[in-house]
Amino acid sequence: MIKNILIISSDHTGHGHKSITESLCEKIPQNSNINIHVVDGFSLGGHSLLKIGKSYGPITRHVEGLWQLIWSISSIKPDLINKIISSLIRTNLLKLLDKVKPDLILSVHPNFNGSVIDILEEQNLKIPFITLIADLVSIYPLWADPRAAAIISPTEEAKEKCIEYGVTEEKIKVFGFPVRSKFHNHNGKHHYDINTSLNCLIMSGGEGVGNMSNIAKILLDNFNCNVKIVAGRNIALKEHLEKSLIGKYGNKVQIYGFTKNIQDLMLSSDIAFTRGSPNVMMEAISCNVPIIITGALPGQEQGNPEFAAKYNLAVICENLDNLKNTIDNLLLNNAEKLNQIKNSQRAYINPHAAENIVDFILNYEGDYNEAAVTDVHPDDTKLDSENVSYET
Repeated sequence: MIKNILIISSDHTGHGHKSITESLCEKIPQNSNINIHVVDGFSLGGHSLLKIGKSYGPITRHVEGLWQLIWSISSIKPDLINKIISSLIRTNLLKLLDKVKPDLILSVHPNFNGSVIDILEEQNLKIPFITLIADLVSIYPLWADPRAAAIISPTEEAKEKCIEYGVTEEKIKVFGFPVRSKFHNHNGKHHYDINTSLNCLIMSGGEGVGNMSNIAKILLDNFNCNVKIVAGRNIALKEHLEKSLIGKYGNKVQIYGFTKNIQDLMLSSDIAFTRGSPNVMMEAISCNVPIIITGALPGQEQGNPEFAAKYNLAVICENLDNLKNTIDNLLLNNAEKLNQIKNSQRAYINPHAAENIVDFILNYEGDYNEAAVTDVHPDDTKLDSENVSYET
């Protein structure tokens, strides 16, 4: 069984990669001899690469066109991206491998798939490398390096895209999207009662992107509702929303910054309004909250709205002029369509995805370099809990 695992994640490119990592770590058996070491891959490249990682939030909030260009270049020139990143992270990655001596490397960020595999091949380090795709549909080549020992896909759609990019089907495992257990451990409302106030949650991922103020005004001016808004790390947006909404609507609206208890807000909501962020969408679905998708980042989120609509997990309303009619349709006939979405969500979600992924990883039986896993010192990697350490 695999005992020492290095997870390459990201702390600054949205919150999804970190959330996925946490969902896996919480499934590691306690009091076991399994050691997990988590590193922000951007930190391996020193200040320059970490600065690039931290730029994700400002770019996606303010310059979507630039983000689309970056994503497109990465799609067209994946080998060039791998070469650049491997040159930046090589020294620190090799030091980390010498320290952690992993039996297996798991990457949950596309920038650290081909780049890390390049380094492993250069150094003749035969450590099994597994990719866990953190997007739903619109994946790009950096996710699908055929040299990976295995690729874990959240959807059949992402699997088909990997095959298009040249990955053999037997390497791809579809387990569903891993979500932290606190989004599953609940007894949510299976049915919305039309005679009660509509509790609405507006959010847009950890970076707080989206036209939240106008959405809130449409809701509060047209429906018997209460509105909660999560602005994420976007402090300026939070302050703007407080000034523009609370004075007019009072306690019918509440504004939050980045919160670690987002599941409580979801569970108390009847509808969630969000962009097509995969992590936010799947957390809401796990909480059995119907979603209205109001937009998506170009690139990796582009296919998510249609994906959610295809499985009746959400409805799409990118034009706010149609928002009132969209909600009216959901509430017709005693909220028939709204409750149908709730039924579809319960049928679709796999609450055991994280556990299944961890089982696969721990029982992986690939070839690896014995010299790379000897003389492990567990105390070097146990910082935050008995089994898991984090490094940035």
